[in-house]
Amino acid sequence: MEWLSRAALVLVIIGALNWLLVGLFQWDLITALFGGDTMRSSSDFSRVIYTLVGLAGLYSISFFFNENVVAKNK
Repeated sequence: MEWLSRAALVLVIIGALNWLLVGLFQWDLITALFGGDTMRSSSDFSRVIYTLVGLAGLYSISFFFNENVVAKNK
């Protein structure tokens, strides 16, 4: 995987994990690191969506350890 793909994957995972924290605890890690109101009020439905996005981010960590099948076949 080229460096740009890895960098993009890292940013996607960080964002997804932040949404997981918002979904589960209504707490925004990125805002806590860089200033602002860290508590978010959200509807129950949006918290479910944030949590699902966060779980997808956790799953995406496994992509770092998979070989690129397309490049392998070339």
